[in-house]
Amino acid sequence: MGSIAVSSAELLQAEADIIRHSVGYLKSIALHCAVKLGIPDALHRCGGSASLAQLLAALPVPLPPTKQPYLSRLMKVLAMEGVFVASASGDDDVYHLNTMSRLLLEGGMSPCVMLSTTPQFIGSAMRLGQWFLSEGEEATAFMMANGGQIPHDTGAHDVEFNSVFNQAMAADSRHLADLVVRECVEVFKGIGSLVDVAGGTGTMARAIAKAFPHVKCCVLDLPHVIQDISPAPAPALADNNNVQFIAGDMMEFIPPADAILLKYVLHNWTDDDCVKILTRCREAIISQHGTAAAGNGKNGKVVIIDAVVGAPSPGVDVLQTQLLMDMEMMSLFMAKERYEHEWSKIFMEAGFTNYKIQSTLGLRSVIELYI
Repeated sequence: MGSIAVSSAELLQAEADIIRHSVGYLKSIALHCAVKLGIPDALHRCGGSASLAQLLAALPVPLPPTKQPYLSRLMKVLAMEGVFVASASGDDDVYHLNTMSRLLLEGGMSPCVMLSTTPQFIGSAMRLGQWFLSEGEEATAFMMANGGQIPHDTGAHDVEFNSVFNQAMAADSRHLADLVVRECVEVFKGIGSLVDVAGGTGTMARAIAKAFPHVKCCVLDLPHVIQDISPAPAPALADNNNVQFIAGDMMEFIPPADAILLKYVLHNWTDDDCVKILTRCREAIISQHGTAAAGNGKNGKVVIIDAVVGAPSPGVDVLQTQLLMDMEMMSLFMAKERYEHEWSKIFMEAGFTNYKIQSTLGLRSVIELYI
């Protein structure tokens, strides 16, 4: 321990903290179990509150009798972590939905939990120590854990993982879409067309098209992502909600439009790749508007929804989440969450000279990027 005098109380607290951090992964697994067992929806069916007995009866798949006594231990952990609220009623504990667990109801953010706790994601996190010791930058921790494949390749070859991934992206977009169209109305003023780059199954684009009928929306994504949206084999697939789907690679070409949307895209990529993507975005805007851009969005812009770490002055929980997300990006893609000065650097390298940041979406900000 060195020569620094440490009290018994400090030692015991440090011991407890080390153990708590060492088994912290069980918080993620407990949350995974809650979604897997359908606990949030079961509580919802009970009116938002239930005793353990009522909860057991409401689960979509009954637990074997030998496992039922253990549910209380899972619920205590989840309540301690704030996922549910616990209260005493006589000799029984009663559990209640709160804002967090309501986000896990069907149609909410449960798929995001299931993606973060897939064997592929957890396995990549377990390889981080090995990754730090490895020479070169050829392989990510994800690749080490998944036979050399990158996440996009895994999605192309693993139907189950691809389904979980697409469901998670759609769930995140549903959750975010309501906030975006409510809090960011000014962003979409004066826009006649928009390309949602890597827009998945089109959840965000549909929400924008519905909220702003004057905006013609298009989704660009890889063929295996949009292949199930329509059986038509043509590259461009018409959708019944003013949204068109185009199979393509954003590294090669982005269709011209007034606005290019990058929602949670750039944090998946290295700085060099981000410059390539943003260069394609700039080319798409110039193709639509010509080179006489005004620098204020009137002649087209890129709209980025992503984290700006530490902006403007987040609480401890938000900052901790952003830093944990940064580690996840490092393990999956060797990419990162960025501070404002890091964003500014790649903007300038891609040929953009002006931008505006609105920190209105909690963990995420809205960046309007102008030529």
